Amino acid sequence: MTGRLTLTFDNGPTPGVTEGVLDALRERDLPATFFVVGSWLDSPGIRELAERVHAEGHWLGNHTYTHGVPLGRRGDRAVEVGEIALTQESLGDLAHPDKFFRPNGAGSVGHHLLSQDAADYLAENGFTVVMWDLYVRDPHEPDLWADRALARLDEREWNVLVTHDVPTGAMDHLPRFLDTVLDAGIEIVQELPEHATPLLRGQPTAALNDIVTTA
Repeated sequence: MTGRLTLTFDNGPTPGVTEGVLDALRERDLPATFFVVGSWLDSPGIRELAERVHAEGHWLGNHTYTHGVPLGRRGDRAVEVGEIALTQESLGDLAHPDKFFRPNGAGSVGHHLLSQDAADYLAENGFTVVMWDLYVRDPHEPDLWADRALARLDEREWNVLVTHDVPTGAMDHLPRFLDTVLDAGIEIVQELPEHATPLLRGQPTAALNDIVTTA
């Protein structure tokens, strides 16, 4: 097995979980990207963990402010823009310069992810939208995700995996997963493949139409 894998983690950082994720990555000298829910950054211990993520060379991105109803289903431009802008403001200097944004939608890719207003705001403000290839249901099946991900790594030459550094027990399987990937000869990289960025520094591709509501 050959190829590349980009690691991404959503919904953290979470005290008691993200530390173990960071330790596993550091022990193997591996990079990743963490997508943060903005409203959590003011909770005790969260910003300190986000600062550690940044200090250890990982990238941080925006994963909406509340992780509520997907932006394509809000129907309120002010709310949709606020979900993006408030999180970016909260991240401040911790945010990657490309202003990474990942929409939320329970792992499903479709027109529910972004409204046209949200897509226009992201484009006008130079954001990069980051999608995923492998959604492995780790929050719902914490003991099965690693084997599920390993079985799917040959679907593409370059995959973007999304997992969640939240307290489900799923991240207990991360070290084994990483070692198996590396032993298989797959390169773990921090860069993002073009197919996973339907909006790149404000410039849309045709793939953006697949995640913007038509209503």
